[in-house]
Amino acid sequence: MSQATFHDLKGASVFITGGGSGIGAALTDGFLAQGARVGFVQRSDASEFVAEMEARHGTAPVFVPCDITDMAALRGAIDHVAKAQGPITILINNAANDRRHATLDVDEAFWDWSQAINLKAYFFAAQAVLPGMQAAGHGAIVNFSSISYMMGNAGYPAYTTANGGITAMTRSLAREFGADGIRVNALAPGWVMTQKQRDLWVTPEALAAQLDRQCLKQEILPEDIVGATLFLASQASRMMTGQLMAVDGGVVVTG
Repeated sequence: MSQATFHDLKGASVFITGGGSGIGAALTDGFLAQGARVGFVQRSDASEFVAEMEARHGTAPVFVPCDITDMAALRGAIDHVAKAQGPITILINNAANDRRHATLDVDEAFWDWSQAINLKAYFFAAQAVLPGMQAAGHGAIVNFSSISYMMGNAGYPAYTTANGGITAMTRSLAREFGADGIRVNALAPGWVMTQKQRDLWVTPEALAAQLDRQCLKQEILPEDIVGATLFLASQASRMMTGQLMAVDGGVVVTG
């Protein structure tokens, strides 16, 4: 799948949460293809993926194993990557967990875990990179939300609550840091056919129902999310901030 070239991303220091699998892996690949320097965190081992990226692009992303629900570890990983490849001027808050759950079954521990991975980590990752962006006089943050909360989906209320919070946080940060030349936008994918989704949730009936809701009658692949993310990270979108962009085949509208 071909992508546009965003020349200003060459040499940029990018940090991606969950950048070694699913959508995140496609993003790491996409930014490396633009000539960016990429660091990422992931809880599971991504050594094989790092080697694959080095073979493909001639440069390896910086991988730091990290559970992003541990804020001290997340801050430490961001600091490590910044020292390795220069102050981070592009942050992609991508990692999330959409584990299915019923409202009456949720206890405080599950709620806190879900908010930690799906919302809290986004805020504190942004907090960690913002001073470096202020010093540089520019920066771009892309926060991954989801169309699930806009659809009013049941089956994962803690997750949809976090998604709504991500959009609200995006708008507040955009307002607070716009004067520093820092742009903050949200990207809401539709149902992207990652291997995890196929393994856990995709059935022929569910997929058929989803395609019926989409204007574009094709499965959404991780690679389909890359171009929009590169655009929001690039100066091609230099006057866009505080916005929510949906990449969902035409299920929801944001206007």
